[in-house]
Formats: sequence, structure tokens, C-alpha cells
Amino acid sequence: MEITLTVNGEEYALDVEPRRILADVLRENCRLTGTHLGCEHGVCGACTVLVDGAAVRSCLMLAVQCDGSSVRTAEGLAGPDGEPSALQRAFSAEHALQCGFCTPGFLMVATGAMDADPELGDHPERVDHIVGSNVCRCTGYEPIRRAILRAAQEQRQTTT
Repeated sequence: MEITLTVNGEEYALDVEPRRILADVLRENCRLTGTHLGCEHGVCGACTVLVDGAAVRSCLMLAVQCDGSSVRTAEGLAGPDGEPSALQRAFSAEHALQCGFCTPGFLMVATGAMDADPELGDHPERVDHIVGSNVCRCTGYEPIRRAILRAAQEQRQTTT
């Protein structure tokens, strides 16, 4: 099937099999390997991307379901000059990554939440829910939690 995706602001016209998942199309057709496949059952969250602003597990979504949609991956977080986003800087400052396998998924679910909820930084319990939605086997989650809170608070300060 012929589909069109806008990924990180760039349009892709693709011919994909109807059964191909979005994660595979992003990695293989678009050559964006930041989206990681972990469990391939929608449980771990490593494959999380934003589709039209909503966080989705790209291992559970067929690429054809995204025809005409805007997709944002971890590669699309940095600014046009390559400057890391506030969230990426916070992950580094808080040591919220070790092996890095889960990091793109956490970055994307947090980005979606921060975009949807400008007051996220004032509600640690909401951040706890975000952190609990993905799996990390290295960090113990606390550095990830601190990084998301830090970035959300910084975002709120710069928009008010």
C-alpha cells in the first residue's frame, strides 16, 4: 500500500505491506533507528513515538494506520541546529540513562505528556505514572523521574 508519513517534519512517500508495523517502517524505510524494539508486545515502551502528538507503541501500530499522520521520533527532539531539547539535557544532567535502550521511549512518552500538560512539573504523581508506563532495567527509575520533572519545570518557567 502507498502511504505518506511526515516524520520529524520530513515527508516520506512509502510503499509498505499492510502487515508491517510502524516501528519497522521507521527503522528500515525511514532509516531512523532511534525507535527501539524491545518486547514487541506493547509492554516495555522502548518503541514509543508520537503520532499526531499522542504517545503510541509503534510495535502495536501498523504503518498503514498512520497514513497522512505526523510522526515524531527521538531523532526529532533536538532543535534544528542539533541542540538537545530541554528533556534530553535533563536526562543527561540527571544521569537518567545507562545502557540507553529504553531512553528513546521514555523521551517520547515524556515529550507527549509535557506537550499535553504544561503543569506536569507541578504534579510528581503524574510523572510517576509516566515513568511507570515504560520499562528500564538499569537506572532504577528515580533518575528518569527527576529528569522529567526537571524538564517539565524548566518548560513551564520558559513559557510563563
